[in-house]
Amino acid sequence: MTTTITQAVARPPSPVRLHVADLARLAAVGLRTRKLRGALSALGIAIGVAAIVAVLGLSASSSAGLLAEIQALGTNLLTVTNGQSLTGSTAELPATAPAMIARLPGVTNVQSTATVSGVTGNGVAAYRTPLIPPIDTNAISVDAASLGLPSASGTTLAEGSFLNPSTARQPVCVLGAAAAAYLGIDRIWPGERIWVIQAGAGGIWFYVAGILRSDTLAPEIDDSVLIGYPAAERYLGLDGNPSTIYVRAQTSRVAAVDNLLAAQANPEYPNQVQVSQPSAALTAQLDAASAFNDLFLGLGAVALLVGAVGVANIMVISVLERRSEIGLRRALGATRGQIRTQFLSEAILLALLGGVAGVLAGAVATAVYAHAKGWATVIPAQAWAGGLGAAVLIGAIAGLWPALRAARLSPTQALWSL
Repeated sequence: MTTTITQAVARPPSPVRLHVADLARLAAVGLRTRKLRGALSALGIAIGVAAIVAVLGLSASSSAGLLAEIQALGTNLLTVTNGQSLTGSTAELPATAPAMIARLPGVTNVQSTATVSGVTGNGVAAYRTPLIPPIDTNAISVDAASLGLPSASGTTLAEGSFLNPSTARQPVCVLGAAAAAYLGIDRIWPGERIWVIQAGAGGIWFYVAGILRSDTLAPEIDDSVLIGYPAAERYLGLDGNPSTIYVRAQTSRVAAVDNLLAAQANPEYPNQVQVSQPSAALTAQLDAASAFNDLFLGLGAVALLVGAVGVANIMVISVLERRSEIGLRRALGATRGQIRTQFLSEAILLALLGGVAGVLAGAVATAVYAHAKGWATVIPAQAWAGGLGAAVLIGAIAGLWPALRAARLSPTQALWSL
């Protein structure tokens, strides 16, 4: 009878697998023992992420604020201005242009302004008093205005009242927002007046009836002193030709009206007429301003790179300082993969903490600035998600080589430092 003896072959026990929670606690222990060094290393990551979040957040908030303002004011405003003649001089719009434009189908409101050049043709300027040197004009223009201008241009009165059929014939004016600030007038007092002077022809007092709010769609009105057409003709020698015509059209017919405006305003010389849509121009300016975002995002990327170098530096030093810990863990059965995962997790956690701090700082900066400007606070998902993702990626890349170096240490080499 043959007896078969089976001998059990002893196998080394399989290494204990680290759970995610255990790995997180292990990585946190390594950072808690070096708080100041870790905070300084994470600062570069935080600055870079904060820059990215703030740039994208401010851009989105300003865009949302401007678009909301444009929608509130309407996208159906068109402006007609005098262009250039064949000789290169400034052309004139016919005095009948506003009335002809009003006949176009789809046009709901037509108002105009005319720059007053004075009897001598050398310009008209406005001052707080006659004692101010004539050279200090502050770029304030004196313009004649039709009576319904605010409703067409999209502005309203901040103080007082606008011109009416009676005051339009008298030396009475309404100040644009910027013009009022330049002249130092923020309230309408009884008898408030300004000095309007013609070059080479003396001056006249004009009483202030009102102050307009800032006009988003027609910013040229902000720098103007507005008087009535009859008063401009009587006191300042206006010839009656408008320089800018503001046209409100039905929203569904803006394109059709736009195509006909030049020929309707000046049938004889339509090529000497310039037609524009202020809302489209503002949107184009917004797109141009957003081009600078790439520059600021580049600066944020540089800060992230500096932060990555800091993370790599602290992890290399950490490996050198903790060789005894690495040797002891290896002697107790930790595998190279577990050592590598531990140090890589520390680098990722360090960068992630910096990323979270950067997202919070960028969001706070965006909210404060947007609130000061009266915008809605908008932080795109790609801003905070991209910032956190970039932080984790940079932490992984920066910690990879130190983690590999730690994993390559043999237990005997590491224990020599004990």
